[in-house]
Amino acid sequence: MSVDSRAQFPKEQENTGEFVRQASVFRDWVKSEQGAEFPAVAGRYHLYVSLACPWAHRTVVYRKLLGLEDAIGLTVVDPIRDERGWVFREGPGHSKDPINGFEYLAEAYRASDAGFDGRVTVPVLWDKERGRIVNNESADIIRMLGEEMRDLAKQWVNLRPEPLRAEIDAWNERIYDSVNNGVYRAGFATTQEAYEQAAHSLFDMLDTLEVRLADRRYLHGDVFTETDWRLFTTLIRFDVVYVGHFKCNIRRIADYTNLSRLLSDLYHVPGVAETVDFDHIKRHYYVTHQRLNPSGIVPVGPELDLG
Repeated sequence: MSVDSRAQFPKEQENTGEFVRQASVFRDWVKSEQGAEFPAVAGRYHLYVSLACPWAHRTVVYRKLLGLEDAIGLTVVDPIRDERGWVFREGPGHSKDPINGFEYLAEAYRASDAGFDGRVTVPVLWDKERGRIVNNESADIIRMLGEEMRDLAKQWVNLRPEPLRAEIDAWNERIYDSVNNGVYRAGFATTQEAYEQAAHSLFDMLDTLEVRLADRRYLHGDVFTETDWRLFTTLIRFDVVYVGHFKCNIRRIADYTNLSRLLSDLYHVPGVAETVDFDHIKRHYYVTHQRLNPSGIVPVGPELDLG
């Protein structure tokens, strides 16, 4: 595969201009069962996250919703990522690394796999006892927080009830491909054809979700589930970043009655609003993605009405 000079992440760009996200490589699992290699123990694990990143934001929301703050530590990286990746430094809403003293998150990756040569991503679930990454896949981490660490939670909520699991998993997959990752497939496309395919797929699914929400409060009925929260972290960034920066501009979320209601509803769940940092979100995307926004200018808007 030849290198596309227009690509934000050249190793993840196809010759067709399509962005193909790298697979997460650390996929070990914290388990509640006796004798587990990574047992669900309070104080053993630490999350490295960015408040700008929708994937990392999922884990921050779960930690808050379930009351796991005392059981699992958390450190936020600087939203401005440079050529060396995510950095730990003091600033508004982010800090140095108090666990290992790492300057860059890449050091955590090298400590876990000396041969790692992929893109360093968040979130990272770090095992303080073994000094290595357990998992860097957000979908896995939220499952661990919500299911395997249930006994550590101060306010556990069943976000993947047994009767709905097949339905939740099916909708998660559909929404991931066309919406969660779809905004990136549109934004990082380097050909018109790849961009239009991703953009139309994205809005086809948003239209589908709008219809689905016409007769229900949440995507699976009267209570929120994992699917709603996986969608939330994309919706909250949509009008602020994806409409302009990623050219996902057929419609705004504000133009969808039911999706707007869902977004507002989830945003006002106690504790969730404090996990949302629009300053980190906007500065990360508009300053870090230099091929998309060479000037680095961060827009002053938009104003959001979250109810």
